[in-house]
Amino acid sequence: MIDSGMKSTKLFFLTLAAVSGSALVFLSAFDQQSKKQKTEAKASRPNIVVILADDMGFSDAGCYGGEINTPNLDYLANNGLRYREFYNTSRCCPTRASLLTGLYNQQAGIGKMTEAEDEPGYLGRLADNSVTLAEVLKTAGYHTAMSGKWHVSNTIVQKNPKDQLSWLNHQKDYGDFSPINQYPTSRGFDQFFGTIWGVVDFFDPFSLVSGTKPVKTVPKDYYQTDAINDTAVAYINSWKKTDRPFFLYVAQNAPHWPLQAKPEDIAKYKDTYKAGWDLIREARYKKMVKLGLIDSNTTKLPKPLGRTVTWADNPDRVWDAEAMAVHAAMIDRMDQGIGRIIDALRKTGKLDNTIIIFLSDNGASPENAAAYGPGFDRPSESRGGSPIIYATQKQAMPGPQTTYSSIGKIWASVANTPYQYAKAESFEGGIHTPMIAFWPKGIKGNKGSFSDQRGHVMDFMKTFVELAGAKYPSSYKGNKIIPTTGVSLVPSFEGKENAGHEVLFNEHFGAQYARSGNWKLVSLSNDSTWHLFDLSKDKSEVNDLAKQLPEKVKELEVLWKNWANNNQVFPKPAKSK
Repeated sequence: MIDSGMKSTKLFFLTLAAVSGSALVFLSAFDQQSKKQKTEAKASRPNIVVILADDMGFSDAGCYGGEINTPNLDYLANNGLRYREFYNTSRCCPTRASLLTGLYNQQAGIGKMTEAEDEPGYLGRLADNSVTLAEVLKTAGYHTAMSGKWHVSNTIVQKNPKDQLSWLNHQKDYGDFSPINQYPTSRGFDQFFGTIWGVVDFFDPFSLVSGTKPVKTVPKDYYQTDAINDTAVAYINSWKKTDRPFFLYVAQNAPHWPLQAKPEDIAKYKDTYKAGWDLIREARYKKMVKLGLIDSNTTKLPKPLGRTVTWADNPDRVWDAEAMAVHAAMIDRMDQGIGRIIDALRKTGKLDNTIIIFLSDNGASPENAAAYGPGFDRPSESRGGSPIIYATQKQAMPGPQTTYSSIGKIWASVANTPYQYAKAESFEGGIHTPMIAFWPKGIKGNKGSFSDQRGHVMDFMKTFVELAGAKYPSSYKGNKIIPTTGVSLVPSFEGKENAGHEVLFNEHFGAQYARSGNWKLVSLSNDSTWHLFDLSKDKSEVNDLAKQLPEKVKELEVLWKNWANNNQVFPKPAKSK
């Protein structure tokens, strides 16, 4: 399962090791101290690896219906569990906040993005009265490490736009990317390699750090997805001889825009998407039905939303086919790296007692990345001075470092088959995530089967605390900690029937939902009109029952308002001067 990605970054990681000496000294001291603690780890407790994809659609992976080559994810699914009722919070940083803390994202401090607002639910960083998985598991004697995308701290932005672009273009250094006390190593992770901000140039990422030290340069053949996964492999190999269990968080950037992939990976899909939107979408749907992932009686394939042109009449079909090929290539490369992680666990004898969780932070993205243009987290040129083309007119093909583009609304709809809408919305296309749980020693249900336990990213806290023999604290570092709102997934691992969450809620920039049982009330980000669906009969959200059942609408609306009032949702109106 090892490819050129591992070789291309080997020298880079040897260099990183040199700047991590102090971390090794700290770990040695921590090792000695932990032996004296009552929470000393036992070999029977599982290792935990959480792999989070970024903007990956519900049906992209082969084991979830897609045509993308994902043999390693398929291996995890065929030897573990696939979840049919698992949810995120519809966008990158809110999902990460919820996953890490076991809370709704507003409780954790990130109701919107990473800009700081003077409201508890909108701090733009992890709240002081929350604890991370790393902080909790560390107190139970676990090694803790992270590679990849952090994106849950306040971003430091230069006031002068020209200065900001100089920073993004690697021409000037303005210091820390976020306050150091908000970095992963300040929130329970012994080791960290990755980016502090969200969007990256995959060939030369901004905000890349090792621990807290900025990584000033990268090798010529650097690719961020390889680096993330190879770092995870290096961590696993470093724990080969320890009996202490470990928690490893692998936060991928792929396949988030910009569409940037290695030419050899793009070439695998050069003809795949020439068939067009509809044929790919229909093939995915049929495969999902055949796999048993969905029931065609309750989950229809809706008519495409907002489609004004057929594939045959699409003047940009050559560009559009290439765009989806790059998206597939990014997922393919991520899967290759996951294969190396699995291989490292197997070779170190850790695989059988390691829980591997894989999921996506939200649905595929409908955004037009090119339209944003340079600024904030998007460079105007490469480190070497080559201008970056924001392909607003699809005038440059996607794939290389010098083009910023994305798959757009129609392909995002295909990626989220069979659900409607996409990232940032509270319809199923935005919040319904593929989720795989793999644990050879601990999953007692039928391998390769499906679980209908209704889960949410906040559930990992309660699940891992239970399995690790840890204790979720009532206070931490002098702060009173909010009780976790998660539900344990352990019953699903044991093959037991468990409904999971009876009620679930979400809000993000006006997109919101309340779900009680199989009833779901939902609105769009740009339209506050409530829509009502019975998901027991209509998981694709096609038949709106709001006008027929106004009392049910009112009932769920009251639930949503009560949740919002109790969970720091919506900042208070600005005070008058």
